[in-house]
Parts: sequence; C-alpha cells; structure tokens
Amino acid sequence: MSEQSNDPKIQELYERKAAARQGGGPERIARQHSKGRMTARERLELLLDKNSFREIDVFVTHTSDNPSLEKIPGDGVVTGYGTIHGRLVYVYSQDFTVFGGTVSWTHAMKICKVMDMAMKNGAPVIGLNDSGGARIQEGVHGLAGYAEIFYRNVMASGVVPQISIIMGPCAGGAVYSPALTDFVIMVKDTSHMFVTGPDVIKTVTHEDVTFEELGGAFVHASKSGVAHFVAENEEDALFLVQNMLEYIPSNNMDDAPFRGNQDDPLRQDLELDTIVPDNPNKPYDMKDVIRHIVDDGQFLEVHQHYAMNILVGFARLGGRSIGVVAQQPTVLAGVLDVEASQKAARFVRFCDAFNIPLVVFEDVPGFMPGLNQEHGGIIRHGAKLLYAFSEATVPKVTVIVRKAYGGAYCVMNPRHLGADLVLAWPSAEIAVMGPEGAVNVVYRRELAAAADPVARRAELVEEYRQRFANPYIAASAGFIDNVIAPHETRSRLINTLEMLQNKRASVPPKKHGNIPL
Repeated sequence: MSEQSNDPKIQELYERKAAARQGGGPERIARQHSKGRMTARERLELLLDKNSFREIDVFVTHTSDNPSLEKIPGDGVVTGYGTIHGRLVYVYSQDFTVFGGTVSWTHAMKICKVMDMAMKNGAPVIGLNDSGGARIQEGVHGLAGYAEIFYRNVMASGVVPQISIIMGPCAGGAVYSPALTDFVIMVKDTSHMFVTGPDVIKTVTHEDVTFEELGGAFVHASKSGVAHFVAENEEDALFLVQNMLEYIPSNNMDDAPFRGNQDDPLRQDLELDTIVPDNPNKPYDMKDVIRHIVDDGQFLEVHQHYAMNILVGFARLGGRSIGVVAQQPTVLAGVLDVEASQKAARFVRFCDAFNIPLVVFEDVPGFMPGLNQEHGGIIRHGAKLLYAFSEATVPKVTVIVRKAYGGAYCVMNPRHLGADLVLAWPSAEIAVMGPEGAVNVVYRRELAAAADPVARRAELVEEYRQRFANPYIAASAGFIDNVIAPHETRSRLINTLEMLQNKRASVPPKKHGNIPL
C-alpha cells in the first residue's frame, strides 16, 4: 500500500499510522532488541500469514488525566486479526516499549474487543504477553480492566481456543489471564511469571530468589505446571503456535483440521511386536510406541517436562487429529500421582471441549503410594481424571499395552467410563493388583506357614501371573473388545476412528457438574 498522497488528509492519516507503528520510539525499540526481544509488531509479522494482519484501535489512547503519562497511539497493545495457515485468528500483542506494556482501562478494552469478536466469529485468540502488570498511575481502573479480561477468558473457555505466549515479564494479576487460557508458552531466559516478585518475597519471607528461580520458563514447565511449552527463543514460540493450530479446530462447533499424508493407513510396524519387554518390571519408552503408530511418527507433546510419568499431546491417525494420553513406564513406572492426574485430566477436558478424539495407551501399575500423596490429595486429584474421562463425549479408544491394575484401571478410560472401544495387546495384564502384591495379600497365612516361603512365594506369583496377567479374562467378560497383535494397532485405530466419526453422545441436562477441584 502506497503511503504517498497529494490529499493532505490522507497524508495526515499515513503520518499518524506511521507514528503509531513507532510505539515508544526508536530508543525503547532498540532497548527491546538489545534484550533479545522483538517488538509487538515484529512478533505479529512472524506469527501471522504474510500481509494478513488487520489492526484495529490503532489510534486509541489512555483516558487518564495524569500529566506524567504521555498519550501514545495504541496505548501499549497492538490488536487485530489475521490468518495462520489461512485460518482466521484474533490477536493482541502487548508493546513493552509503551509504558512497559502496562494495562490501563483502554488497553484492557482493546483486548476485550478482540476477544468479543473472536467469540462472535468462532476463531482462536492468541495473546502475546509482555507487560509490567496493571498501570499504577491508573489505580483501580487498570485492575478493573484486568478483571474484564479475566471474565472473557472464562466465557471463551471451551468455546474458542485460547493460547498465551509469555514473551517478557508477567507479574501480579497479569498472570491470571494466561493461567485461564488453554495453553501457555514461555520463552527460555526472557519470560517470567509470578504473583509476587523477588523483592516482595525478600521483604515478607526473607527468601533470596532470582527472577529465573522464582518464575522462569523451566520452573513453570517442570514444577508448577503453569507452562505447557518452553520455547528456545521467540521465533520458536511463534512457530509452536502455528504448529499447534494444525491439530485444533477454530471453535467448539468445528472439527479439527484434516491433513492428508502419505503414511499408509494399513501400515504394520513389526517393531511393535517386540517393544514391550518380557519382564513386566522392565521399562520401555511409550513415546516409541506412539511414534510407530501415528501418522509420520509426529507427536506434539504437551507438558513435556511436567509429571513425566504420563504423556499427553496431539498426533494424527489417518489424517485425523487425536489427543493422546499414555503412561510413560520409564518414569516412576508410569504410576498415577497427583500431578499426573491433574495434567491428564485438563488435557482430556480440552480435547472433549474441542471435538478431538481421545486415544489412550495404558500401562499403569496403580496409584503412587505414600504419605505425601495421600496428604496431597491423590484421592481428589485422581478423581479429576476419572471425572474427565467420564464426562467426555468425543470418540474414546483405549489400548491396554501392558499393566492395568486396580483403581488405576478404572480411571484410565475403560469401557465402564464410556470408552467406545477397548483393545488390548497380548502383553496386557488386567488385575486388581500385580502378582507380587496379590500373593502377599491372598496367601499371607500360607506363606507364613510354608517350610520354604521364598520358593512357595515364587510358585504362587508365577501361578497368579499365568492365571490373571493376561487380557483374556477381561475379554471373556466383554470388558475388552478385542485382543490384537501390536503391529495391527495403527490400522485398527484408524478404522475405529472412521467408525466413530458420527458418534452422538450427551450428558444429562444440567448447568454444569461439580468436578472435584
């Protein structure tokens, strides 16, 4: 678009827009670049399809009468819409060069406007967060603006996907909007999230802590679980969003995008037949199982560094997007604990909200025992996962790869919770508990009286294993729909998802359930 015109009014328009694009000015832009961070507009240029961004509210300024606050067009946030892979998205990108990206009432209203438009038009909202929090000079007006954003986050939840990228500081009330969205991406070394900063913590609790130790990307990705992804740099973070949108629909009324590929739906990978060790106590990497089965071996893992004993993420089968939930035997033997239950439950609910079929690969020895787990609420948190699978109405398929013991069997999407199809490999072991534990309970008195309790115990364990550590008792009861050779899994799952593509299911009429939070 040419920005030269003989008409003075049009020339004035171009000059005003050019000034707005300068944000806080060349010096502050240079300072932003010196920290390894892009400007708000540069980020949008990389995120969106070329020349697709259409800005709105470019001339908005704050309404404060504080003489120390310069009126800068845009008021610290760039808002509008564009496309990613040709699909409509709504965006806001906070401009740290203008008042440190702090949120005023008008700044917040700009964000609220694009969120309202996204809800009306059924498109994702992507927020690029780089803000010092509420603008102190505005007092309660800035806080009120934040609350307006929070309310819209909640109203949009489960209606349109919401993705937050943390590209700088995110402190105080500012952290709650990202926390309410579906996915949070943080950037290594340059982004931080915390409710109270290091200075306040030192004053109140006398603890010395750095920004990175308190709220850095890896802290939130591995300890708190707030961050779903850690990006190496800002470009990587923006690419992650583009990649993620390949798997999720634009709104809760749409299906996820179908992406054809050259991976044969009838492909049979014989390596799967030997991937599970004969020794039931020996681990293997469930990611290898997943990659052998899904299209092109592509698995976009979510929460990779958090509760690593369970895996969640997106993949494709026959071109269809799926949500994968799977135990990871290489970490804590794939046991379910407080964090794993929370992680999986939230992912299951996201997939159910946005019509993404669920495929479960199960190898669970049970729930994590221990005082910390019981006092930490493993009953309540484990119930979240049970609740999430039960209420999900999307196609749900379970493959029992190896262990399915006790209450954990009941939680991991069995037919009894509404699974549409349950398959098992010949290596599946479905029982109330493992052979060793079962023998200790059932034959306690016999073992105590045995002349050679060690030898007798070994005999009983083997006898129990032969009798119960297989899928055929559950299959004879109809709890498992079929026992299949591992190399058949890909074709069976693709066929199952085709069969279930017109599934109709609903929950009883109610305002909402009361999930055990």
